[in-house]
Parts: sequence; structure tokens; C-alpha cells
Amino acid sequence: MLLTLVITVIVVALIFDFINGFHDTANAIATVVSTGVLPLRTAILLAAVLNFIGALTGTAVASTIGKGVITPDTITLVVVLAALLGANFWNLFTWYFGIPSSSSHAMVGGLVGAGIAHSGFSSIQGPGMTKIVCSLILSPIVGMLIAFTFMLFLLWLFRRAAPVGVSSLFRRLQMLSAGFMALSHGSNDAQKTMGVITMALVAYGAVTMTGPKLMVPTWVILASAAAMGLGTAAGGVRIIKTLGTKIIDLKPVHGFAAETAAAAVIMTASHYGLPVSTTHCISGSIMGVGASKSVSAVRWGITVRILYAWVLTIPISAISAFLLYWPATLITGLK
Repeated sequence: MLLTLVITVIVVALIFDFINGFHDTANAIATVVSTGVLPLRTAILLAAVLNFIGALTGTAVASTIGKGVITPDTITLVVVLAALLGANFWNLFTWYFGIPSSSSHAMVGGLVGAGIAHSGFSSIQGPGMTKIVCSLILSPIVGMLIAFTFMLFLLWLFRRAAPVGVSSLFRRLQMLSAGFMALSHGSNDAQKTMGVITMALVAYGAVTMTGPKLMVPTWVILASAAAMGLGTAAGGVRIIKTLGTKIIDLKPVHGFAAETAAAAVIMTASHYGLPVSTTHCISGSIMGVGASKSVSAVRWGITVRILYAWVLTIPISAISAFLLYWPATLITGLK
């Protein structure tokens, strides 16, 4: 029974990673598609390859997710399964309605809800959650400020240049920034799945949790990278339209500034093991670029909708995982 359950958890975790891939494809390519620099299929292929490569760059975020959300004695296969189901529910719901929400928030919320259902509020690790929540909240704000400042610098730098030449230059540069964004997305988001699968293996007894870092098996790293790459290849057109066309009217220079700022924030967070929302980093960066033109250039009605998803993701994912924990215990006969 335990072997069947651990296989089920791994499969559901990889499904989460696949959904994360097509749900968050827009993070990397929305701007490059909306500005017409790359056709959709080419951009998706680029994102898929670089997401895969980015997922192989480290495991610091996986360690934070695996050890920093709920206490080790709370980690059971049923808890991990309920957390994944709750996160998958919210990801699919927001994808269907084209709302750019965070798979990172969803995963953290799922672990919190399942942990509370299993052991109560004492299962939550205060310092770890503080670190995670602060990084999730601050990263889009930092992305917005960096994008705003970077855009002003670019406008000053090219203030005397011919518009046609500037557009041509940034069409080429935006291909690089889109690749940087895709690489950073893989470096952060795929690691969350690595952390969850390793948690399941710890609960099963196949991996021992020792030391400050979670030791992620090589096959888990490769499987998570592949699942995200395949999910990205499946595309996420609904959210691409929201990020690429509905917040501001993007030109190549805006896309380059937004992608570069967001990717810089995400790569820095990945290096320090901070799980951030790639969705909200790029959303915040696009808003920052738009605000550099004028406050009215940003369609704030759409941003309010994104903000609602930002605020609601962790609570709804937690509630979903909490409710799903109980039928999971009845079906498996375990807790």
C-alpha cells in the first residue's frame, strides 16, 4: 500500500509540475509574443528548453520547500498528496479563467492546509513560513521598482536615438531577455516539485533528512525538469494574453526591461533558496515598465484582478488541501 501511495504522490507531483509549466509559460514568453518578436510556437519551444536547463541549476529552493514549511514529523504521504491536490485545483481554476496566479503560493498554501489538517497549527514552521511569505510578497514589488528604474534609464540612454533603430535593437535584445526569463523560471519553480517529491521519499523512508539542506536525488531533479519542460511546451495561451496585452501596450524595449528585471529578481532568489512567484515577478515588472510611461498607461482594472489572485491563492489552496486531506485518509487508511 505504501509503495502504491508513494508512486501516486510522485505522479501527482509531476502533474503539478506539468501544470505549472503550461500555467506559467506566459511568465517567460508573454512579452516576446505580444511584441511580435517571436511567433508563439517558437517562443514556447525556447521557453521549454530553457525551463528544463534552468531546473538543473540547483536545489536551494527545493530544500526551503521541503524543510521550511511544515515540521518534519508532520510530513506523511497523505499530507503531501493532499497538498498537491489542493495546489493543482487552484492552478487549473486560475488557468481556465486566464488569471496569472502563483504556483508557488499554491504549493505553500497546500502544504499549510494539509499540515494543519494532520497536526493542527503547531505543524507550521514559523521562521520558515516568515521567510517564504516575505519573499513571495516582496519579490513582485522589487521587480516593479527595478523595472521602473531600468526603463527610465533606457529611455534616457536612447533619448536621441531614432525610434526605428531602437525598435530593431530591442527586438534582438528581447530574444535574450526572454531566454533569461525562461531560464530563471525553471531555476525556481521546478525546484518546488523537487522539494515536494523528496518530502514524500522522506516520509516513505527512501531518503533521510539530515543536515541543513535537503538532499534531492538526481532522478527527482531530472524528472521535475522534464515535467516542467513538457508542460511549458504544451503552452498557456490564456495567460499569455493577459500578461502580454491586457496590462499595458508593450513594445520591444518594454518587454526587454520587464523580462530582464523579473529574471534578475528570480535568479537572485533561486541562489538564496527563496521560493518566489515567477508569475507575480513578471506581472510586477510589466506594471513597473508601464508606470514609467505614465500611471494611466497601466490598466489597473486587470492588475486588481491579478492582486485578488495574489491575495487569495494561499488561503484557497490551504482550504482545498485541508478539505482533501480527509477523503485521502479514508481512501488510503493512512494519515
